[in-house]
Amino acid sequence: MAKKINRRDFIKTTALASTATTIMPRSLLASKKHKQVKLGFIGTGLRGQWVLSLAAKYPEVDIPAICDVDEDMIAGALKILKDAGKPRPRVYRSGDEDFHRMVSSEVLDGIYIATPWRWHHPMAISAMKNGIHVGTEVPAALSVADCWDLVNTSEQTGRHCMIMENVCYRRDVMAILNMVRKELFGELLHCQGGYQHDLRHVKFNDGQQAYGGGVEFGEKGFSEARWRTQHSVDRNGDLYPTHGLGPVSPMLNINRGNRMLYLTSTASQARGLHKYIVDNAGPEHPNAKVIFNNGDIVTTVIKCAQGQTIVLSHDTNNPRPYSLNFRVQGTQGIWQKDARSLYIEGLSDQPHRWEDEGPYLEKYDHPLWQRFQDKAVGAGHGGMDFFIVRALIETLKGSPPVIDVYDAVSMSVVTALSEESIARGSTAVNIPDFTRGRWQTNQPIFGLNDIL
Repeated sequence: MAKKINRRDFIKTTALASTATTIMPRSLLASKKHKQVKLGFIGTGLRGQWVLSLAAKYPEVDIPAICDVDEDMIAGALKILKDAGKPRPRVYRSGDEDFHRMVSSEVLDGIYIATPWRWHHPMAISAMKNGIHVGTEVPAALSVADCWDLVNTSEQTGRHCMIMENVCYRRDVMAILNMVRKELFGELLHCQGGYQHDLRHVKFNDGQQAYGGGVEFGEKGFSEARWRTQHSVDRNGDLYPTHGLGPVSPMLNINRGNRMLYLTSTASQARGLHKYIVDNAGPEHPNAKVIFNNGDIVTTVIKCAQGQTIVLSHDTNNPRPYSLNFRVQGTQGIWQKDARSLYIEGLSDQPHRWEDEGPYLEKYDHPLWQRFQDKAVGAGHGGMDFFIVRALIETLKGSPPVIDVYDAVSMSVVTALSEESIARGSTAVNIPDFTRGRWQTNQPIFGLNDIL
């Protein structure tokens, strides 16, 4: 039963919020300060270099080896480490498979993977089989079989496979999680999230800059267009579900008292990428003949064991402002991020009227953000990158991962299952129980007084 709080009490206690004492999990706060860890990097592109620069700030982190196939990116990574006062690492650069030599030759506590999506699974498997913990960028895998492979290998080797889903640490998301744990929304009924981001400039560029304005893909430079655009040609599904699903999963206790049972997905027609080519390069450009299979708008509906529903959106091929489309709704209230508004029955000023989210996000600002905000500022993606990198480092020091292999595959498998559902006429597809029943007894790692 949600505790009823009237608005007068809400305003009265706002000033006291920052003094609240919160129990915090070992993986983020009880750092084993004196333990040195060795962290290798596979993938030193723009994302890899950014995370490398953050990890290099930790005196307890040694970076003895890096791996990439692009000499320009390797040079950028070496400069970052030199500027940070770190020793020059050994470089593995002999082709796409040289990561196997790195993880079998080096003595490493962990590796961080920031490569094109199809490489995440084989690189993680190779590392775990060589006794190395893994932090991988999203998604962790592209097929159901590969998701199971990650789980089985992690269990067999005792090595962690943590997904680097930084949006779980968004400041507003964590404040809402705090409110969920304090039952301000009552019993949760429904959550929404998604990846709604105009990526046309990423999928088509000249390869000479990170976000150019051309229409080439798959050929030149270090741009994501060399590989990311091909997914829109070959596949039809929610290609990037983790940014929307990851943050709402702890609110719903996914894999820890709750789980996702099945999903249905529906795709619109594919128009945006072809139109972008024609508008920018004309109908005679060679890429105007490319057939794109991925629907411009993909909507996925998920049913949970405890009754809740989740809606995910994938929308990256047409003009639109950036949005992760968050909505959290329960028997006592609702939050909608795009409107920057919420409504809590018994707390909000007027019945049936939205109010500004600001005072609530301030009042329920997560203790983790209150403690580390000075370090998080400027760390990338609004500070989220600081927390996800720190979580990986603490895992390498011996703390349990905050976002574990079961979370990694539960978030990632939505892509493959959405493709299957769409191909079968938007029929329901069962979601595997990667915990093999343990979700029923697993305790929420983000409890009432815990942190993400």
